[in-house]
Amino acid sequence: MTLEQLTHPDKVFWPGEGYTKLDLARFYAAVFPRLQPYVADRLLTMERCPDGMRGQCFYQKEAPKGMPAGTPTKSIRHQNRIVHYVVGGLLETEIALVNLGCIPVHVWGSCASHPHQPDWVVFDIDPGSGEFADAAKAGLLLKDALEALGVVSFPKTSGSRGLHVFLPIQVGPDFGAVLSFAEEFGKRLAAAHPDLLTVEQRLQARGGRVYLDPLRNAFGATVVAPYSLRRRDKAPFSMPLRWPDVKPSLDPSRFNLGNLEKLLAGSDPWQDFFKRRQVFGEAVKAVHRI
Repeated sequence: MTLEQLTHPDKVFWPGEGYTKLDLARFYAAVFPRLQPYVADRLLTMERCPDGMRGQCFYQKEAPKGMPAGTPTKSIRHQNRIVHYVVGGLLETEIALVNLGCIPVHVWGSCASHPHQPDWVVFDIDPGSGEFADAAKAGLLLKDALEALGVVSFPKTSGSRGLHVFLPIQVGPDFGAVLSFAEEFGKRLAAAHPDLLTVEQRLQARGGRVYLDPLRNAFGATVVAPYSLRRRDKAPFSMPLRWPDVKPSLDPSRFNLGNLEKLLAGSDPWQDFFKRRQVFGEAVKAVHRI
């Protein structure tokens, strides 16, 4: 599908800023060279928001009938059903998803070619205070602990108030092993910094602390891709960062649809991401040193 084939291109998705469905599609067309490595051969879960900021959204896993002919799909057996997922990697696929009202891009941690074996670990850092400053402080503690294990990590804004930290790994372990590592690592780090960090899933038990969420490492779980737009005021997107850029003073809303062109003029902070795949077993052995 092309930009010219969009239906209702003038429909306003962000009333406060006046951004339209066509603006959304143009965003993804412009950013796709950088987005493509994180969606290529990767299973997608759709979050459809046909009225943008004004209406309701719903999630959909099954590939819609309205996708272009030849759209790549992958059949995955879950406990009680088989789901035919859309597989990313083509610009026409992304534009077709926009046409269906998809604002963010939710990706699996594995590729269609090895769906049960992830190629990254991700920590979702969720500040109970709602302040990005707390997420940044937690992220820097996470980075230091990972570096002490000899593990390389890559941060990005979530596109909202949080921070995502990715660890590229070589394909091999299954989701169960990766999730167990993330849970154990988070538990030990939270125990070392109990006033700031927690692994409590229950919101009322967190006490305003920063939640280190490991659950995006489960089979079938998703995370918003780098450069994914979000359904938030000002149309922010999930921006890859270098660690020196992760500061409590950083305002994540500055990365938005309106200044994408300026941001793309700089170098890609994650240009070495897939070149830095690590042996997962080494990190597992080292985690008990925290």
